[in-house]
Amino acid sequence: MIRSERYEARSRGLADGVRARDDLIGLVLLGSASDDARLRRDEWSDHDFFALTADGRGAEVRPDVSWLPDQERIVLTAREGEIGFVTVYDDGHVLEFAMADAAELGGALAAEATVVVDDAAGTTATLIENAQARANAADAFDPANDARLVLVKLLIGVGRVRRGERLNGGAFIRQWAVNHLIRTIRGRHDGESTSLRDVNDPVRRFERDFPEWGESIAAALARPEEEAAQALYALLLRLEPGWVEFPTPAAQAVATRLGWR
Repeated sequence: MIRSERYEARSRGLADGVRARDDLIGLVLLGSASDDARLRRDEWSDHDFFALTADGRGAEVRPDVSWLPDQERIVLTAREGEIGFVTVYDDGHVLEFAMADAAELGGALAAEATVVVDDAAGTTATLIENAQARANAADAFDPANDARLVLVKLLIGVGRVRRGERLNGGAFIRQWAVNHLIRTIRGRHDGESTSLRDVNDPVRRFERDFPEWGESIAAALARPEEEAAQALYALLLRLEPGWVEFPTPAAQAVATRLGWR
């Protein structure tokens, strides 16, 4: 558990580390690390952030993360893709961040964000303004399409489980089908999502907006693969009454193909 004083100290340490480097020009604290979302922090909150490099220097700068604070307490740092990193401290605190120039982050999405360090041209502020605009534009649901995708993922997942591919089939059921089911629920009950919702990931804090649905989905996922799939299918059917766009013929076809009642 990291106390709030240490959390704030690490935020300051990140800013100091960026300011001390000529090849780093910006720092943006994201999500619960930002000022706007600080009241949402709890003992499991990590640090999400962007560290902006000077233009064109991302590949050169990325191998060196010696600017991160509390170096003596870091127990691991790992790469996630080309520009992503994760760092873990000996107290279990996690940093998840991208280190890249503005062009490399050109397609990024952002919700709550605090620009802590920027250059004279406002490169970081402009990047975040654009990232938030993209997130808001993308923050829309097509529940009928997502409902169809739930059926597809369940059909493929159960088929692969029956073939003996439990790991891959389970991912279709427990990850992809669930993701689309949650998007379907949020889309059908759009007015019930609160300001806590993460515009980048509809699964985040779903249980806070839809506690009964969240409990039912969690109970379904506690079952073996095919039983979980059937339970998720039943949950999807709860959305059918009164919804003219519900893919009823497809739902019936999937149930028939899988031998479900």
